[in-house]
Amino acid sequence: MKRLVRRAARSGRIAAKLAWSILHRHHPLMVHLIPIRRCNLACAYCNEYDATSQPVPLAALRRRVDLLAGLGTALVTLSGGEPLLHPEIDRVVAHVRRRGMIATLITNGYLLSPDRIEDLNRAGLDHLQISIDNVEPDAVSMKSLRLLDPKLQWLKERALFAVNVNSVVGGGIRNPRDALAVTLRARELGFSSSVGIIHDGLGQLQPLEPAALGVYEELQRLRPFNVNRIDRLWQDNLAKGRPNDWRCRAGARYLYVDESGSVHYCSQYRTGTGIPLERYGRDDIRREYHVSKPCAPFCTINCAQQASLLDGWRAPQRPPLADPPLRAPGALADEVLADEGKP
Repeated sequence: MKRLVRRAARSGRIAAKLAWSILHRHHPLMVHLIPIRRCNLACAYCNEYDATSQPVPLAALRRRVDLLAGLGTALVTLSGGEPLLHPEIDRVVAHVRRRGMIATLITNGYLLSPDRIEDLNRAGLDHLQISIDNVEPDAVSMKSLRLLDPKLQWLKERALFAVNVNSVVGGGIRNPRDALAVTLRARELGFSSSVGIIHDGLGQLQPLEPAALGVYEELQRLRPFNVNRIDRLWQDNLAKGRPNDWRCRAGARYLYVDESGSVHYCSQYRTGTGIPLERYGRDDIRREYHVSKPCAPFCTINCAQQASLLDGWRAPQRPPLADPPLRAPGALADEVLADEGKP
């Protein structure tokens, strides 16, 4: 009964946030907030971790959550690195909820325990995504179904939050068909599932080999229609090496706030020269909303795509500059504004 009540309340809050986001476009719909860059694993396809970083102090994270709330953010996702390495991650989740935002978390699952799940329940976590890549660990990924299945059982028995199981296709896993076994196990346990397509170090497409493409197509046929499939056509094009024509609203509808507190377009488009969140305001959001991103056609950053879908029908963007190199967040926008003679 407690789980049903929590689910109903969560659905109501998400629906209200969605309606407000459609009516008012100049605020972030989704933000990735990094509480720690360190990870306890070293997956070969991942470039979003290190082995030495310390947790961001709780006071700094609370301040960043407050700033995001002030921008009107609808949803905050805590990722990393591995966010469960942060010793006070449940208190960060609780602060996100206190500020009226949807709280989600992405984890490799290794640090989940019954007590940790109860801590996240009490904090009010809305959604957890656990990444599982294969059935048995291999040289590419230790996120295997055999090792993580006990964690999935605990989640089924105890979690009051929604759970999604995600697999990456095209990352070099020894047996690409393992992703099918992972998806079937997720469905058996009553969890939703999603599939990601591997990208290079700038978030750009790495076309799938025939075997991986076949697995991807089988996975898409297995998945029911839900929020995790609203970008199906976009992903299908990428899986087949085709570009997408869409209006990326990164820097406006989607923000990536790294461990130093700097704002970037996404996890792959960051060079350490982003604008500090303390200085990121409505003018920045309005500017980036209208700036066309040169990396968009072959972008595989699922979160940026989903956060931009609400605005695909309105507010055309300025075409990118001719053959621009990839830049740090804000740099392209600054050139566009200078070119137009605007302040």
